[in-house]
Amino acid sequence: MNTTDIIAAIATPPGEGGVGIVRISGSPSTSLRTGDVWKIADQIFQGSERPSLAKGGTFLHGRVVDAKGSQIDDALCLIFRAPHSYTGEDTVEIQGHGGAVVLKKILRRALEAGARMAEPGEFTKRAFLNGKMDLVQAEAVADLIHARSDRAAQAAFEQLEGSLSGQFNTLTDGLIDIAADLETTLDFVEDELPDEVFPTLGKKLGESFQTLENLLGTWDEGRLLREGARVVIMGRPNAGKSTLFNALLGSDRAIVTNIAGTTRDIIEEGLVLDGIPLRILDTAGLREAECEIEREGIRRAREHSAAADIAIYLIDSSQPVSDEDEEHLQKLDSSRTLVVLNKNDLKHETFDFRLSTFDSLETSLLSEGGVSELRSAISEKLGGVSNTPAHAVISERHRDLLVAARGELSAACEKLSGKEDETIALTAEHLRSALEQLGQVTGRTYHDELLDNIFSRFCIGK
Repeated sequence: MNTTDIIAAIATPPGEGGVGIVRISGSPSTSLRTGDVWKIADQIFQGSERPSLAKGGTFLHGRVVDAKGSQIDDALCLIFRAPHSYTGEDTVEIQGHGGAVVLKKILRRALEAGARMAEPGEFTKRAFLNGKMDLVQAEAVADLIHARSDRAAQAAFEQLEGSLSGQFNTLTDGLIDIAADLETTLDFVEDELPDEVFPTLGKKLGESFQTLENLLGTWDEGRLLREGARVVIMGRPNAGKSTLFNALLGSDRAIVTNIAGTTRDIIEEGLVLDGIPLRILDTAGLREAECEIEREGIRRAREHSAAADIAIYLIDSSQPVSDEDEEHLQKLDSSRTLVVLNKNDLKHETFDFRLSTFDSLETSLLSEGGVSELRSAISEKLGGVSNTPAHAVISERHRDLLVAARGELSAACEKLSGKEDETIALTAEHLRSALEQLGQVTGRTYHDELLDNIFSRFCIGK
């Protein structure tokens, strides 16, 4: 990727809309008024003033024209002069009508005039390289775009504002100070050092280790906000699984009949519960089936339940408790399972659910009785995340680097107990390795492969 090229892309989503944007960006030339971005803008836009002569932070009204001067669209031209732009470079945004054909024609005109097509995430990558944001903030841009709930959007916005970056920077700066103090001790004879030097360094290192642990503690919440919690509904045929699926969604998404084995495959829909995105899966009824298709559905039900954040197991309480239900439940993790005793309005006189290790509640789904209580139970099973204020949380990439850094810090804590020069040197080496991992989180240290991995996940135009 050549960062000196002038790049262009459509910056608004595909489809029809009132307004569409084509963004053009590039490094300023030595002459402020004659940079390549402005040459391209002058060629494709005609207004009351040439874009190359307009002040930064202003906009022009005019028309986009082709190479022969024929009008392509009536538009606005927004002027951003470096470093006061999203990328930190000279940038022009053409705001035209939102039709796909029109925007493609404007983009094609910019490419003909000398720009090249931007790669995925290239505008944000340039913002990082030009010091407009660090890697943690850059990732927050993608999280904000892909947020599936208000809570996820708020967490992403706090990350974009630098809340999470500040925590990483504080941790990194503290470890740099510890490493510097530690290496300074190598210049002294052991008897010349005050007695409190190593205990003080050990205390500081312990505090840094705890800060890192606290950051790692936000991983589960971050995963739920970004990916959504997988909630699998399972149980024997005709227990009410599809009825529950529809009740949670508030729509008749799954077919409900009195015929056992109606659901053969996995049906999945999204739902936001108390600010947490959920992926609700309705599955085939668990039983010994002769039909090959139904057997495959049952196999998939078991497979998805094993990977679920929460399994909701339905039991028909209008019948005596089945040995099969108890056998199925024995294979589930009680800490991640909610047992729903359905049809409580028709409860059988001998019904008695005896597995006290599982959290359970009663429902009558045909009348939607107990659905609100089930929603609350699901939220509680997710760790009460929905009851805490939204805040910036780490991603999987951050977690992997923090886990590696934690291993190095743990080794450093063990080595620091010795005071020999060799032991101190080893401690310092572990600290340097930890700092290398932390530097990759925010981009204090990075390599091209890391940047490519991050920004290739972005959409073109961002």
